[in-house]
Amino acid sequence: MTTETLIEPTPTIKWAEGKVSLIDQTKLPLEEVYIETADHLIVCDAILRLAIRGAPAIGVAGAYATVLAANRIETDNIEQFKKSFLEKAEEISNTRPTAVNLKWAVKKMMSRAETFEGNVKELKDSLLSLADEIKQDDLERCHNLALHGAAIIDDGADVMTVCNTGGLATSGIGTALGVIQYAHAQGKNVHVNVCETRPLLQGSRLNTWELKRTETPFTLITDSMAAYTMQKHKLEGVFVGADRIASNGDTANKIGTYSLAVLAKHHNVPFYVAAPLSTVDFDINSGADIPLEERAPSEVTRIEDIQFTIEDIDVSTPAFDVTPAEMIDGIITEKGVALYPFTSSLEKQRNA
Repeated sequence: MTTETLIEPTPTIKWAEGKVSLIDQTKLPLEEVYIETADHLIVCDAILRLAIRGAPAIGVAGAYATVLAANRIETDNIEQFKKSFLEKAEEISNTRPTAVNLKWAVKKMMSRAETFEGNVKELKDSLLSLADEIKQDDLERCHNLALHGAAIIDDGADVMTVCNTGGLATSGIGTALGVIQYAHAQGKNVHVNVCETRPLLQGSRLNTWELKRTETPFTLITDSMAAYTMQKHKLEGVFVGADRIASNGDTANKIGTYSLAVLAKHHNVPFYVAAPLSTVDFDINSGADIPLEERAPSEVTRIEDIQFTIEDIDVSTPAFDVTPAEMIDGIITEKGVALYPFTSSLEKQRNA
């Protein structure tokens, strides 16, 4: 199935001739460099160092990484192959802890291997087909999600976002930023205030690249300007993505998201989370169950390996925070807009 998208998908991740091609997001926006590899460990390293990032995107990358791992297993014995494959897949799924899509996608690959009946060659082909399906599924989910979200945005709206949730964070369309770009593609006069997103500047590096690409009007602001912007401008909404959503709607996303939710609540600005249902972890009850990744102190003390503070100091480096469900006005998925209480509305979407 080919999805007719409203914007040209970003070339985030592709499979061609036995290799994975990833746009290296650490080089953007100054260089457009691609990582091409047949080695699953290189894909894992790309996920770990954020050369590819965004929950849906690393789910797709994880699926293709398992295919690369499978192709390196040299045995015709199906049981030996399965044993080795499952071990490698488990390692891939643990590359990053917070985003649930990685484990979700790799679990699907592992289930395919566990239940498969046939020879090794047939299983390898089946795994590649499944990875392709996961990629296409993500593209379609995000397309439908963006349509639902764009319907919320009025002509002339001024909105805000944090981190990068565009095509670079998915298979090509995006979640929260995709919603905004779709509204613009529909002909609405929309403007987005882009928080720079410290410490790795995904907003200033990646959102600017994507919004320029689709000619969507935007203004780059520092994270500390968010409250001032809400005070001085009438915003129609704050749109953010998610790395993992608990069954009750508590949402883990890039550090600084919770701050925006608090500010939005004070200024009576609607706060929306946009993510495919694959980002919802129905096995956990609340945000207290979400593991929050700690990153290297150098991400705070340096930019592009340029030191700007003393480094023999205590540094706090949480990569994510959790926004309580009661502070979220709606969770936009491919099935529509779920409303509080999310325990029931998300479950209803899941079963739809």
